[in-house]
Amino acid sequence: MPPTKRKRRAPPAKDSKDLNEEKEDSGAEQKVKVRRKAAASGGSSSSEKQKEEYRYWLMKSEPQSRIEKGMDMKFGIEDLKAQPDQRACWDGVRNYQARNFLRQMKVGQEAFFYHSNCKEPGIAGVVKIVKEAYTDHTQFEPKNPHYDASSSRENPKWSMVDVQFVRMLKRYIPLAELKQLHQKHKTSDGPLRHMALFTRARLSVQPLIQEEFDFVLSLEDKKL
Repeated sequence: MPPTKRKRRAPPAKDSKDLNEEKEDSGAEQKVKVRRKAAASGGSSSSEKQKEEYRYWLMKSEPQSRIEKGMDMKFGIEDLKAQPDQRACWDGVRNYQARNFLRQMKVGQEAFFYHSNCKEPGIAGVVKIVKEAYTDHTQFEPKNPHYDASSSRENPKWSMVDVQFVRMLKRYIPLAELKQLHQKHKTSDGPLRHMALFTRARLSVQPLIQEEFDFVLSLEDKKL
Protein backbone atom coordinates (compact mmCIF):
# COMPACT_ATOMS: atom_id res chain seq x y z
CA MET A 1 0.00 0.00 0.00
CA PRO A 2 1.57 3.30 -1.08
CA PRO A 3 2.16 6.00 1.55
CA THR A 4 -0.45 8.65 2.09
CA LYS A 5 0.50 12.05 0.71
CA ARG A 6 0.71 14.64 3.47
CA LYS A 7 -1.35 17.71 2.74
CA ARG A 8 -1.29 20.93 4.67
CA ARG A 9 -4.74 22.17 3.95
CA ALA A 10 -7.27 24.68 5.09
CA PRO A 11 -9.12 22.49 7.65
CA PRO A 12 -12.88 22.01 7.98
CA ALA A 13 -15.04 24.33 10.01
CA LYS A 14 -13.37 26.44 12.65
CA ASP A 15 -13.03 24.71 16.02
CA SER A 16 -15.09 26.67 18.54
CA LYS A 17 -13.27 25.37 21.61
CA ASP A 18 -12.16 28.16 23.89
CA LEU A 19 -8.34 28.39 24.13
CA ASN A 20 -8.25 31.52 26.27
CA GLU A 21 -7.37 29.71 29.49
CA GLU A 22 -4.41 27.90 27.91
CA LYS A 23 -3.20 31.07 26.20
CA GLU A 24 -3.32 32.95 29.49
CA ASP A 25 -1.31 30.18 31.18
CA SER A 26 1.36 30.20 28.47
CA GLY A 27 1.46 34.01 28.58
CA ALA A 28 2.00 34.01 32.33
CA GLU A 29 4.72 31.40 31.97
CA GLN A 30 6.47 33.51 29.34
CA LYS A 31 6.36 36.59 31.57
CA VAL A 32 8.03 34.66 34.38
CA LYS A 33 10.80 33.57 32.01
CA VAL A 34 11.30 37.16 30.83
CA ARG A 35 11.57 38.44 34.40
CA ARG A 36 14.06 35.72 35.33
CA LYS A 37 16.20 36.47 32.29
CA ALA A 38 16.11 40.20 33.00
CA ALA A 39 17.12 39.64 36.61
CA ALA A 40 20.01 37.41 35.58
CA SER A 41 21.31 39.96 33.07
CA GLY A 42 20.76 42.97 35.29
CA GLY A 43 18.33 44.46 32.78
CA SER A 44 14.61 45.06 33.05
CA SER A 45 13.07 45.46 29.62
CA SER A 46 15.43 44.44 26.79
CA SER A 47 13.84 40.99 26.32
CA GLU A 48 10.34 42.46 26.39
CA LYS A 49 11.33 45.12 23.89
CA GLN A 50 12.80 42.54 21.51
CA LYS A 51 9.66 40.42 21.77
CA GLU A 52 7.55 43.43 20.78
CA GLU A 53 9.66 43.85 17.66
CA TYR A 54 8.79 40.42 16.27
CA ARG A 55 6.71 41.08 13.17
CA TYR A 56 8.41 38.61 10.89
CA TRP A 57 9.01 34.87 11.02
CA LEU A 58 10.88 31.92 9.58
CA MET A 59 8.94 28.68 9.12
CA LYS A 60 10.60 25.36 8.29
CA SER A 61 9.17 22.58 6.17
CA GLU A 62 10.54 19.58 4.29
CA PRO A 63 10.65 19.76 0.46
CA GLN A 64 11.75 16.15 0.01
CA SER A 65 9.85 12.92 0.62
CA ARG A 66 10.16 11.30 4.02
CA ILE A 67 7.75 8.58 5.05
CA GLU A 68 6.53 8.54 8.64
CA LYS A 69 3.74 6.22 9.77
CA GLY A 70 2.81 5.64 6.14
CA MET A 71 2.51 9.36 5.36
CA ASP A 72 4.79 11.40 3.14
CA MET A 73 5.90 14.43 5.15
CA LYS A 74 6.96 16.36 2.04
CA PHE A 75 5.65 19.92 1.84
CA GLY A 76 7.86 22.41 0.04
CA ILE A 77 7.03 25.85 -1.25
CA GLU A 78 5.99 24.39 -4.60
CA ASP A 79 3.44 22.26 -2.76
CA LEU A 80 2.04 25.40 -1.15
CA LYS A 81 1.79 27.09 -4.53
CA ALA A 82 -0.22 24.10 -5.80
CA GLN A 83 -2.88 24.44 -3.06
CA PRO A 84 -6.22 26.16 -3.72
CA ASP A 85 -5.64 29.92 -3.44
CA GLN A 86 -2.00 28.99 -2.67
CA ARG A 87 -3.08 28.73 0.96
CA ALA A 88 -2.67 25.99 3.59
CA CYS A 89 -2.69 25.39 7.33
CA TRP A 90 0.68 25.09 9.06
CA ASP A 91 0.05 22.02 11.17
CA GLY A 92 2.27 19.55 13.02
CA VAL A 93 4.23 21.91 15.28
CA ARG A 94 5.02 19.93 18.44
CA ASN A 95 7.41 22.15 20.34
CA TYR A 96 5.95 24.46 22.99
CA GLN A 97 8.16 27.45 22.18
CA ALA A 98 7.46 27.12 18.45
CA ARG A 99 3.75 26.77 19.22
CA ASN A 100 3.84 29.94 21.30
CA PHE A 101 5.41 31.79 18.38
CA LEU A 102 2.54 30.57 16.18
CA ARG A 103 0.14 32.03 18.71
CA GLN A 104 1.86 35.41 18.50
CA MET A 105 1.42 35.68 14.74
CA LYS A 106 -0.98 38.25 13.32
CA VAL A 107 -2.80 38.35 9.99
CA GLY A 108 -0.74 40.13 7.36
CA GLN A 109 2.65 39.39 8.90
CA GLU A 110 5.22 37.81 6.60
CA ALA A 111 7.47 34.80 7.02
CA PHE A 112 10.29 33.14 5.14
CA PHE A 113 9.48 29.66 3.84
CA TYR A 114 12.55 27.66 4.80
CA HIS A 115 13.38 24.28 3.27
CA SER A 116 14.79 21.96 5.95
CA ASN A 117 15.98 18.37 6.23
CA CYS A 118 17.13 18.35 2.61
CA LYS A 119 20.36 18.33 0.59
CA GLU A 120 20.69 22.12 0.66
CA PRO A 121 18.61 23.78 3.40
CA GLY A 122 17.74 27.41 2.89
CA ILE A 123 15.14 30.11 2.30
CA ALA A 124 13.00 29.61 -0.80
CA GLY A 125 10.37 32.33 -0.62
CA VAL A 126 7.95 34.48 1.34
CA VAL A 127 4.52 33.65 2.74
CA LYS A 128 2.04 35.67 4.77
CA ILE A 129 -0.19 34.83 7.70
CA VAL A 130 -3.83 34.78 6.64
CA LYS A 131 -5.43 33.17 9.70
CA GLU A 132 -4.27 33.47 13.30
CA ALA A 133 -3.67 30.56 15.67
CA TYR A 134 -6.43 27.98 16.15
CA THR A 135 -6.62 24.30 17.10
CA ASP A 136 -4.39 21.92 15.13
CA HIS A 137 -6.71 19.07 14.15
CA THR A 138 -3.86 16.60 13.50
CA GLN A 139 -3.25 16.16 17.24
CA PHE A 140 -6.53 14.22 17.43
CA GLU A 141 -5.93 11.89 14.45
CA PRO A 142 -4.43 8.56 15.61
CA LYS A 143 -3.07 7.70 12.17
CA ASN A 144 -1.35 11.06 11.78
CA PRO A 145 2.39 11.28 12.63
CA HIS A 146 1.57 14.34 14.73
CA TYR A 147 -1.06 12.61 16.86
CA ASP A 148 -0.81 13.45 20.57
CA ALA A 149 -2.74 11.08 22.83
CA SER A 150 -2.23 13.41 25.79
CA SER A 151 -4.11 16.26 24.13
CA SER A 152 -7.88 16.59 24.47
CA ARG A 153 -10.49 18.51 22.51
CA GLU A 154 -11.53 20.18 25.75
CA ASN A 155 -7.99 21.45 26.35
CA PRO A 156 -5.97 21.12 23.12
CA LYS A 157 -2.21 21.55 23.40
CA TRP A 158 -1.33 22.45 19.83
CA SER A 159 -2.17 25.28 17.48
CA MET A 160 -1.65 26.13 13.83
CA VAL A 161 -2.02 29.12 11.52
CA ASP A 162 -2.93 29.48 7.87
CA VAL A 163 -0.33 30.81 5.45
CA GLN A 164 -0.52 31.93 1.84
CA PHE A 165 2.19 32.05 -0.81
CA VAL A 166 3.48 35.56 -1.56
CA ARG A 167 6.47 35.03 -3.85
CA MET A 168 9.63 33.10 -4.52
CA LEU A 169 12.90 34.81 -3.72
CA LYS A 170 14.87 35.91 -6.77
CA ARG A 171 17.41 33.29 -5.76
CA TYR A 172 17.54 30.55 -3.16
CA ILE A 173 19.40 31.69 -0.03
CA PRO A 174 21.23 28.61 1.32
CA LEU A 175 21.88 27.93 4.99
CA ALA A 176 25.64 27.83 4.34
CA GLU A 177 25.59 31.44 3.14
CA LEU A 178 23.50 32.60 6.08
CA LYS A 179 25.76 30.77 8.53
CA GLN A 180 28.84 32.46 7.10
CA LEU A 181 27.19 35.85 7.47
CA HIS A 182 26.04 35.05 10.99
CA GLN A 183 29.59 34.21 12.06
CA LYS A 184 30.85 37.44 10.51
CA HIS A 185 28.09 39.53 12.07
CA LYS A 186 28.76 38.17 15.56
CA THR A 187 32.08 40.02 15.55
CA SER A 188 31.00 43.04 13.53
CA ASP A 189 27.64 43.63 15.23
CA GLY A 190 25.85 42.95 11.93
CA PRO A 191 22.12 42.31 11.35
CA LEU A 192 22.30 38.51 11.65
CA ARG A 193 24.33 38.37 14.86
CA HIS A 194 21.37 37.09 16.92
CA MET A 195 19.40 35.34 14.16
CA ALA A 196 17.26 32.56 15.66
CA LEU A 197 18.19 30.22 12.82
CA PHE A 198 21.49 29.80 14.66
CA THR A 199 20.67 30.72 18.26
CA ARG A 200 17.45 28.64 18.36
CA ALA A 201 18.26 26.24 15.55
CA ARG A 202 16.04 23.38 16.72
CA LEU A 203 12.81 25.40 16.42
CA SER A 204 10.70 24.90 13.30
CA VAL A 205 9.03 28.29 13.81
CA GLN A 206 11.32 31.20 14.62
CA PRO A 207 10.92 34.95 15.15
CA LEU A 208 12.78 37.58 13.16
CA ILE A 209 13.18 41.27 13.82
CA GLN A 210 12.75 43.65 10.90
CA GLU A 211 16.49 44.27 10.60
CA GLU A 212 17.08 40.54 10.04
CA PHE A 213 14.19 40.15 7.61
CA ASP A 214 15.20 43.16 5.52
CA PHE A 215 18.84 42.09 5.38
CA VAL A 216 18.00 38.57 4.20
CA LEU A 217 15.71 40.04 1.52
CA SER A 218 18.58 42.22 0.33
CA LEU A 219 20.67 39.10 -0.31
CA GLU A 220 18.45 37.96 -3.17
CA ASP A 221 19.79 40.80 -5.32
CA LYS A 222 23.41 39.92 -4.64
CA LYS A 223 25.28 37.40 -6.77
CA LEU A 224 27.63 35.04 -5.01
